[in-house]
Amino acid sequence: MIKKRDIHESHGLFELMAHPEVFPFVRQKAHSAEELLFLTKQTLEAEERGELISRTIIDEWGAAIGTINLFDIENGAGFLGTWLGKPYHGKGYNQPAKEAFFEEIFYELGIDTVYMRIRKANPRSQKAAEKLPYAVLANETKKHIYDQLNAEGDIYNLYEITKDLYTFHKLRTQETIQEEALEA
Repeated sequence: MIKKRDIHESHGLFELMAHPEVFPFVRQKAHSAEELLFLTKQTLEAEERGELISRTIIDEWGAAIGTINLFDIENGAGFLGTWLGKPYHGKGYNQPAKEAFFEEIFYELGIDTVYMRIRKANPRSQKAAEKLPYAVLANETKKHIYDQLNAEGDIYNLYEITKDLYTFHKLRTQETIQEEALEA
């Protein structure tokens, strides 16, 4: 569902990123495949420096269909950025990609908190965030971050995912699965 980034995916990812329903919501925008290749090289270098974590979202055949990233890492926290190519919207790739990413960053890479800043004008991403049972709207509880994000106007909602909430969700889900297996 996810894998480490590879510069050889840049052309295919650019074609998916360039769609008008995707491009406005991509944080690392590229206006050509060559520019995305350059940005991907920079991303790989930034990851080596511990500034971000970036993975490619793949489909069941291993084709690159989008990216998932943790930007601005500081003190065990960072901002999530995810995009999928338009042909893959609504096909069930988003949540499994996030869960695979959270497994890695929370349990292997030492991240404790993930923030999601989502444009209020992006209902698709709002809906996706609200489907995550371990994501909490943090406009009030993290007001200082919310206010920084919205310094230029009322643009973003802020969501927070903590390692503890994610772990609790996993344990609760496993417990439900075990109970269902015993009842069967």
